[in-house]
Amino acid sequence: MKFYRNVVLIGIDDDSLQSGAREIETLLKREIARHNLSDEINVVEAGALGFFGTGVTLMIHPGQITYINVTKEDIPEIVEEHLLKGRTVSRLIMDSVYSRGYDFNYKHRIVLENSGLINPDLIDEYLGTGGYEALEKALLNMSREEIIEEVKKSGLRGRGGAGFPTGLKWSFTAPLDAKQKYFVINADEGEPGTFKDRLIMEGDPHKLLEGLIISSYAVGASKGYIYIRGEYKLCIERLQRAIDQAREYGILGKKIFGSDFDFDVEIKVGAGAYVCGEETALIESMEGKRGQPRSKPPFPGVVGAWQKPTVVNNVETIANIPGIISQGADWFRGFGTSDCPGTKAYTIMGDVSTPGLCEVDMGTSLRTIIDNYGGGMKNNRKFKAALVGGAAGVFLSDKLLDVKMDYNNLHEYSAVLGSGAILVMNDDVDILEMLWSVIRFFRHESCGKCGPCANGNEILYKLINNLRKGEGKKTDLDQMLQISEAMFNTSFCALGQSLLLPVKSAVTNFKEDFLKRIN
Repeated sequence: MKFYRNVVLIGIDDDSLQSGAREIETLLKREIARHNLSDEINVVEAGALGFFGTGVTLMIHPGQITYINVTKEDIPEIVEEHLLKGRTVSRLIMDSVYSRGYDFNYKHRIVLENSGLINPDLIDEYLGTGGYEALEKALLNMSREEIIEEVKKSGLRGRGGAGFPTGLKWSFTAPLDAKQKYFVINADEGEPGTFKDRLIMEGDPHKLLEGLIISSYAVGASKGYIYIRGEYKLCIERLQRAIDQAREYGILGKKIFGSDFDFDVEIKVGAGAYVCGEETALIESMEGKRGQPRSKPPFPGVVGAWQKPTVVNNVETIANIPGIISQGADWFRGFGTSDCPGTKAYTIMGDVSTPGLCEVDMGTSLRTIIDNYGGGMKNNRKFKAALVGGAAGVFLSDKLLDVKMDYNNLHEYSAVLGSGAILVMNDDVDILEMLWSVIRFFRHESCGKCGPCANGNEILYKLINNLRKGEGKKTDLDQMLQISEAMFNTSFCALGQSLLLPVKSAVTNFKEDFLKRIN
């Protein structure tokens, strides 16, 4: 093993690639070689380093010094000053990271523990972190029943939005006597503002793959699918590379690790329809049909893809599985709260100083997430609201800044965790305009299968447009609530049912933003 004086991590994701990350990486290596430092400095490609809107980002260890918006012109200075002379280039450092005490939280991560630290394109680096040891333990030392019981004991709940207990979901499919079962990863991350699954896949694809193989073994599935939206080109490339490497190492295929378990994985690319985030619509699309939801029951766990028992789980959910199997359910329960154990990944956007990605314990307050991981409010503006959970989420006011962010606590306030998106808004934002944007999105994405959703969205869109133009009436607010309630009670799938949350929370918590348009 070779030791280096410094390690330079360069974040490679869709955003940085558009900013010229590859060219900067080439120039950086060339400049290091020009100073005869190639034996002392190691340049490593990593996944996203946690910040957004910061162009090409470099993180130099030791010290975790982070340079943002790096250009080709900056490289000679970084190499000469920092890597040769040991002096930081202060003009490129993200000040708010250090002045506000931003914490990358590497010690308390589960699904993102390797992201930003290893090269996601190399299986050997994943193996060096203990990768695939959980799979070996599961296949050689645990029965299928023991794996499911361990997941149940851990208290892991689905991280895609619904929050259904994962082990319980598996237990419906595992006992079924079927020659063919499938396990599907839902990577169709269509919720606006949500891209934590993308960064999990970009930063550590082998963790997802390991979790998928363990989960499939537990329920008796011999074939896995990763259904991913077509826009996630880098994710697709890295996942396919991970699958190819796993096959080469004998981790996929026949008799894995000498066991009697045969398993393989295939990537299915979606066309970007929001409704395909619903598991039965996803399955329809996967089968080559139009992405529209099916009637339930029967549920996919009993009759799913190609009429075979099929388990569908979110990316973040399955990325937790290797840790639970290797470290145990009690270890997992050391994170979060007693009722909602584990961690949650969030994407923080909007009016914060450092938009980015974080993974924190379940039960962490919204205030802590904004201040410690989002760098606080941008330009020291006053907090007004946060849309939590994407377009299908809830508008939270400052009264809920200190409420614990977990399934049970938020449920008491008619709020949800949803997909993990947090859009922060300052006191200059008009909530009516934000709700208009949400309704416009749902109107566009409704598949049209059922009348309550298709017609309800059209009526809501007309009502809020009237309010925007100053032509609305106070009774329009009551009508919007009544329509969204009716959609919740009668829509065929979760798309139409979900609009009640943003409409009700916006009109109830920020009524003055609507009334001023009427007055």
